[in-house]
Amino acid sequence: MSKIVKYLVDHFKFSSYTPAQMANTKSAIKRIRRISKQTVVNKARKSRFRNALKKMNLLIDGKKKDEALKFLPKLNSELMKIAKTGIIKKQNLKNLL
Repeated sequence: MSKIVKYLVDHFKFSSYTPAQMANTKSAIKRIRRISKQTVVNKARKSRFRNALKKMNLLIDGKKKDEALKFLPKLNSELMKIAKTGIIKKQNLKNLL
């Protein structure tokens, strides 16, 4: 009979990037930690961007021109932030609008 080994992984600390068997080197462990932190940050940025886009679309669909014009600089700011960090590439932003 083969022995089944269960590894305890702290999912909060290492998210979904942690393999069942831990990495062998110090640098690989550090990369796993760094990637998991960066994933959380990227998801938050992408979510903020999507929410801003949805809000603008709702304003346009509701024909609220004044509010849409006031919101436009904020939307542009979100777009530039997300393009600057590389989460979504600049050339793809043209297709979204």
